[in-house]
Amino acid sequence: MKPHPPYIEDMSKTWTAVGMLLIIGAGTAGGQGLRPPVWAGQFYDADPSRLGASIEAFLSAAAPSAPPGEVKALIVPHAGYVYSGPTAGFGYKLVRGKDVETVVILGPSHRIGFHGASIWPDGGYATPLGPAAVDAEAASLLTKAGGFVFVPEAHAEEHSVEVQVPFIQKTLPKAKIVPVVLGYPSEPTIRRLAAALAELSRSRRILVVASTDLSHFLSREKAGELDRETVEMIRGMKTGPLLRDIQRPESNRMCGGAAVLTALLYAEKEGRPRVEILRTADSTEGGGPADRVVGYMAAAVMAGGPTPEPPFSLSAGEKKDLLRLARKAVETYVRSGEIVDDEGANPNFRTPRAAFVTLKKDGQLRGCVGHAEPVLPLSQNVIRCAVFAATQDPRFPPVSAAELRFLSYEISVLTPLRKIDDPRLVRVGRHGLVVVHDESRGLLLPQVAAENGWRREEFLAQACLKAGLPADAWRKGAEIYVFEALVFR
Repeated sequence: MKPHPPYIEDMSKTWTAVGMLLIIGAGTAGGQGLRPPVWAGQFYDADPSRLGASIEAFLSAAAPSAPPGEVKALIVPHAGYVYSGPTAGFGYKLVRGKDVETVVILGPSHRIGFHGASIWPDGGYATPLGPAAVDAEAASLLTKAGGFVFVPEAHAEEHSVEVQVPFIQKTLPKAKIVPVVLGYPSEPTIRRLAAALAELSRSRRILVVASTDLSHFLSREKAGELDRETVEMIRGMKTGPLLRDIQRPESNRMCGGAAVLTALLYAEKEGRPRVEILRTADSTEGGGPADRVVGYMAAAVMAGGPTPEPPFSLSAGEKKDLLRLARKAVETYVRSGEIVDDEGANPNFRTPRAAFVTLKKDGQLRGCVGHAEPVLPLSQNVIRCAVFAATQDPRFPPVSAAELRFLSYEISVLTPLRKIDDPRLVRVGRHGLVVVHDESRGLLLPQVAAENGWRREEFLAQACLKAGLPADAWRKGAEIYVFEALVFR
């Protein structure tokens, strides 16, 4: 496979010559010495200052959310930085400054075919930022544990490992590396390497980097469909189907499938594994043609952390019961001034949940009140919010008995609030918003943006106005929280 563009400047020959001198000089000591930066000036900048500045820019622009648990592996792309650098930045930003002794880089072989995995044994990998030292002891342990053989030709011109090294040098400067080039994607190789990584992790703090791009050279529409399917398979850790697919000669799912499968199987051995997708993109973002797209993904492969709760859900019957309860609460209070009792035994209704009740009359808002925090059991919260929406929403007069038969009811059950630092993470139609500044607080439910046709910036501005803040307060220090909601009417 030819290297993915762009070619920043053609300085690879200069660097290759320098690298060969380094190898010759080091070779007299009996080791492999320094592998030269073959693709400097093509996949990434050959000038140290510009290279460092470009990586810092990618990291500064990245805003990954920090998932609970320990990052065992990253999945990051390996094309030219102008194409894949912004996506790789999301992965490396997540681990920057972490206490990592050794980074094991797993990359596919694009230029020669061989069986097994080739592990660079000692010395280092040179980049314009300087040499990155190889953890010779770790390399030896992996080679012996997996029964692998060093294949020098596999490393000579391979870019999939090389392009990761400058990112590692900037984000984990104290870590050593173990460069691994994987040959044909066979199940025995993948499983042996995953087991060897698990064994290595017992003696040192390691991070595995699986280097892969997604589909290659399809139209943007076809690439998007295939890549979304691949991302969901990785997110769901569908290792069996992925393994079967990447072994097909005609597979165009991802070039580093063996690296990704190794990382997933290694995480499984570490306990309670899961995958957090940090970013997806394609080569059109860097100016590539829309008819020959390469897909990219950054993901964190996690282990440990809290066992995730199953997503909250209500059956159709439970939704009807809550809507009937809201209507009964309003009609009883308006007619008699009494609060109805919740006599149900449904455990879903007894669990504290944040909720809002919205009343409409002839399709127009007539009242909306709720709690953004789970302060009461769900059924009690619905009763109180329904009564308050009918009688204490300051925007409207109290509902009269004559209006009761014209009211429609909508209930929104909220997930916990989650603070975000990057407004670009707000998803219109999916997220509700809470904007907070000092004592001011404004909340908008997810369906409000969709009903009004707002885009992200207008949604944020309206939440600020709801809080009594300037419309641009979200740009100027106001805290932003998002939530999701189960909405039924």
